[in-house]
Amino acid sequence: MCGINGVIGNHVGADQAQIIAKMNDCIAHRGPDSAGLWHNETCGLGHRRLSIIDTSEAGNQPFFSDDQKIVMVFNGEIYNYLELKKELANDFTFKTESDTEVIIAAYRKWGIECLSRFFGMFAFALWDEEKKCLYVVRDRLGIKPLYYGEKDGAVWFSSEIRAILSTGQFERKISSSSLADYFRYQTVHAPATIIEGIKMLMPGHYMKIQNGQIETVCFWDISKNTNHLSSEQDSKTIRKNISDIMHSAIEIRMRADVPFGAFLSGGIDSSIIVGLMSEISSHPVNTFSITFHEKEFDESPYSDVIAKKFQTEHTRIQLRATDFLDLVPEALRAMDHPSGDGPNTYVVSKVTREKGVKMALSGLGGDEVFAGYEIFKRMKSLESRKWINIIPRLMRESAGRIAFGLKTSVATEKLSALLSQERIDFAHVYPMNRQVLSTTIISSLLKEFNDESEFYVEKISKEIQSLDLPMLSKVSIAEMTTYMQNTLLRDADQMSMAHSLEVRVPFLDHRLIEYVTGIRDQEKYPHSPKELLTSSFEGMLPHDVIHRPKMGFTFPWALWMKNELLSFCEDNISALSQVEAMRPAAVNHLWNRFLQNDPLITWSRIWPLVVLGHWVKQHDAH
Repeated sequence: MCGINGVIGNHVGADQAQIIAKMNDCIAHRGPDSAGLWHNETCGLGHRRLSIIDTSEAGNQPFFSDDQKIVMVFNGEIYNYLELKKELANDFTFKTESDTEVIIAAYRKWGIECLSRFFGMFAFALWDEEKKCLYVVRDRLGIKPLYYGEKDGAVWFSSEIRAILSTGQFERKISSSSLADYFRYQTVHAPATIIEGIKMLMPGHYMKIQNGQIETVCFWDISKNTNHLSSEQDSKTIRKNISDIMHSAIEIRMRADVPFGAFLSGGIDSSIIVGLMSEISSHPVNTFSITFHEKEFDESPYSDVIAKKFQTEHTRIQLRATDFLDLVPEALRAMDHPSGDGPNTYVVSKVTREKGVKMALSGLGGDEVFAGYEIFKRMKSLESRKWINIIPRLMRESAGRIAFGLKTSVATEKLSALLSQERIDFAHVYPMNRQVLSTTIISSLLKEFNDESEFYVEKISKEIQSLDLPMLSKVSIAEMTTYMQNTLLRDADQMSMAHSLEVRVPFLDHRLIEYVTGIRDQEKYPHSPKELLTSSFEGMLPHDVIHRPKMGFTFPWALWMKNELLSFCEDNISALSQVEAMRPAAVNHLWNRFLQNDPLITWSRIWPLVVLGHWVKQHDAH
């Protein structure tokens, strides 16, 4: 896991090389083990290395082919590099143990079509000297970030926005349309970013840049790579196949030349990962759990059960809830792109890295793949409530207003908005479930806002609705391509890499996703928590772990924001109000509504504004 930077354009020289060196400095936290830089008259590449596989200097980057005609910088891991290396052995002589060298060999053998053979998380840039062509690539699920911007005939790219901003080539202007997206869903969805002129390469895509021309190509799309054959298989076969794929996904993600372990919360996802790691490993697995003095937050009774069952080398990292409070400013400073979530991941990564671990496996993605959220049940219920569309829209609107009038709350506000929709179907209901602020509030905050414009989540929900897939698979795809990719994975990357910690996510193995999205709903419907997953590993987890109450980090944020964090929040709200696209009075009015305990302005609705204000101030954006 590392960080990459670069530029391609006319007349790349010493000046641009100095800028790339500066970009490298901006992302030093991503790769403290080494830094590298290369350029010719057309292209420049920079790299910061966090060495996980082949920690020798031979694996440093930029990495060159034997004939010096291919050069690349790489962030991530190709988990099946050993299998590919064996397949390529007759054509190439390998001089290192790194997966980077395997990528170059695969490209020489199969061209850019080699991407379909990679199992992993990756973002890389590869310069082909013979073709005078640069490929910039991002992995299938978007686990690794890749930002870019075009200016004066040149394309600048990096693992982080802050590095692109450091070039001085781009105005630090906040995008009005991205603000609307952020307020609506507490993140900005790719390909847009919060800054005008800087974009994010979409997951499963690559850019080919040659002779000043940019071609963007999709090499993997979850909606087009579902294994429909899995829907025809019997229950026993389905569960056996899931078990086999998960075993493989875990095994290849345990390849590392540094100390590693697993996050263990005691929930279903992390417990299954630890169970499989213990079956595969010849040594006790290192596991790490965050425990709390406060019983209402503490999950250690469950993680202790799993650690004991699988005889792991277990480390309990004990904190107080106020430790999170104390680290909030530090966590927000580490945030490369604003997001309404993140401090939790920052703290877990910080304390894990301090224990000497360089890589950890995480259960992220388990809920999205195996229907673990309540939204799966709510969306599934739509299929039995199609009759509601028979009711005239005006009558539905009236019923919604009555419900809202009887009880003013976020839930009744959303219900009222939902009942006023043209239709009650996937395309309209899913975005409403993920919505944070209403259109009315957003339009009051922004000087310019077209309430007829379509948000990314709404656009993709329409596309997903038309897919010939079971309802729960549609929800999985929606969750993975919106909230997971643009919030959870972004936060996991930026908060873990702030501490030079690599996080691997076995549930996002593309083979597993392709298989599970093809399974019929009756096998997946969550009558019990993630039944398809737990029954695929029957007997692995104790009953009390499977049926435990869902906890998570439900700290008293509202209380903190009105007391210990009050001045911190007010400073950042003030900074946000100064952004050119904002209406200052409306921002302050919303903050005052929160302070006055307005039931519609909960802490989770106002916190993203605090985060954004902090980001604006830190990056001198306007």
